[in-house]
Amino acid sequence: MARRRRRFSLPRLLRQSLVWLCGLWLAGFAVFLIAVFTSSPPNPLPPADGIVALTGGDDRVSEAMALLANRQAPRLLISGAGRGTYLGDFTKDDATTATQYAANITIGHMAGTTHGNAEETADWVAAHHMHTLIVVTADYHMPRALQEMQAALPQVVLIPYPVRPPAMRKMLSLPTLRMLAGEYTKYLAVRCGLGQLAGLLRQSIP
Repeated sequence: MARRRRRFSLPRLLRQSLVWLCGLWLAGFAVFLIAVFTSSPPNPLPPADGIVALTGGDDRVSEAMALLANRQAPRLLISGAGRGTYLGDFTKDDATTATQYAANITIGHMAGTTHGNAEETADWVAAHHMHTLIVVTADYHMPRALQEMQAALPQVVLIPYPVRPPAMRKMLSLPTLRMLAGEYTKYLAVRCGLGQLAGLLRQSIP
């Protein structure tokens, strides 16, 4: 006797699709965690035309300042500073370096998102005719930052310089995993082109 064909069931199809999507998300998240936990700057670090530090943690700016002081690049952009923020607000622990290299440091006030960081950086890179750029940000933020930067700077060589923030020192804690899960989801959205769409929508809202 021939098997009776199963009737199409939309709820069952949706459940199966959800299971597959969750499985794919978890597999991708595992790869993302490995990439983040094993990331490190190139050694030796190649020289570059500029350095960009994406704000969001004090360690990022300090590391970028050290790179500038070590002459890894002649210019530094601190992208994503709030309006009314000045160099001294970021460099209280690096006052000597900040004073010595103040003429080579630009504070970007326009970016409020990673997509905005990329656009702000692209303008700065174009103004100084740069071809290679060191990107300094948190290790967990680096994949999404590079994705946005590569879209805005397709002709520029990007050199990632990941920084391990204090929040990542307890890697397997629930708050850290929750933060990483949120960041991975944002990264997936950018890979799907939703980051640029969100930027266009923000520009269209008066």
